[in-house]
Amino acid sequence: MDNIAPTPMEAKLVEKLPEEEGWQFEPKWDGFRAIATRNGADIAIWSKSGKRLDRYFPELASMLASLEADRFAVDGEIILPVGDVLSFDALQVRLHPAASRIAKLSKETPAQLMLFDILALDGEALGDRPLSERRKVLERFHRVDRHPSLLLSPKSVDVADAKSWLAASGGALDGVVAKRLDEPYQGGERAMLKVKQLRTADCVVGGFRREGQGTGVGSLLLGLYDDEGKLNHVGFTSGIAADERVALATRLAPLIAPPGFTGKAPGGPSRWNAGKESPWEPLRPELVIEVIYDQVTGKRFRHGTRLLRWRPDKVPEQCTMDQLQYELRPAELSTVV
Repeated sequence: MDNIAPTPMEAKLVEKLPEEEGWQFEPKWDGFRAIATRNGADIAIWSKSGKRLDRYFPELASMLASLEADRFAVDGEIILPVGDVLSFDALQVRLHPAASRIAKLSKETPAQLMLFDILALDGEALGDRPLSERRKVLERFHRVDRHPSLLLSPKSVDVADAKSWLAASGGALDGVVAKRLDEPYQGGERAMLKVKQLRTADCVVGGFRREGQGTGVGSLLLGLYDDEGKLNHVGFTSGIAADERVALATRLAPLIAPPGFTGKAPGGPSRWNAGKESPWEPLRPELVIEVIYDQVTGKRFRHGTRLLRWRPDKVPEQCTMDQLQYELRPAELSTVV
């Protein structure tokens, strides 16, 4: 093992889990995918994009250096409990340029590594072996090198278990992954199947952004009421059919009126608008839509949502923040799987 970033195996998004035999099912934890390697004193933690993460998680690097095995490569997910929840937002904060800040956070909010595969151990490459064999080696590795920050992800060969995880986990999991028991580790290939955990929420349309040419609606801005009765911007949906965008702009025109959002409002430059200001039109809080979302971070939808349906039967004031399902509580780990 050298200092070249290993290429992780990828997943193909599907709507249903496979029903036939020969598959292993695992929870998809909501964190940073990472391949951790050790070659004696040389420790590296690689992101899915091939960037080094060990400088941002020195507590994990120290943990890996303390293990009995001194040559290995393992695949897993970095997760981070803050208080009583796993927080993706806290993981993002750890990607900080200041070493002093990283050192402080690594002590205040230490991360954990959730293992689900092994690529090499004691100088022997394991990637060509079938998953059924690699899993046995991984379980032995974990039994020998017990550490509170080194976790082993559960697995099952029963699709009923996987379905129950999705049904009972609420906001605990990002989804479920299915892997062939008889296949090798296929780095860079979409050789796994993934069913994402999707949830719905009824949101107030508090504003909208126009298309580039300014004639139709580009995206609807979503809001939810907090305990103080303030309408906070929580995300957007842009999945509007092309032939409906102009008609929707006409429908929204009579509702244009400030302030739109009375709590947190849409900001300026962001990763969604390539760092540029993106003007928006405020609306009176009268329209409600139901959207499909995947994850919540920092009291807002992490990604763009999908428009499911308009809800004329819903009163806007019923669209509250308590609909949102947050990250996993560590105490729920044993109940989810």
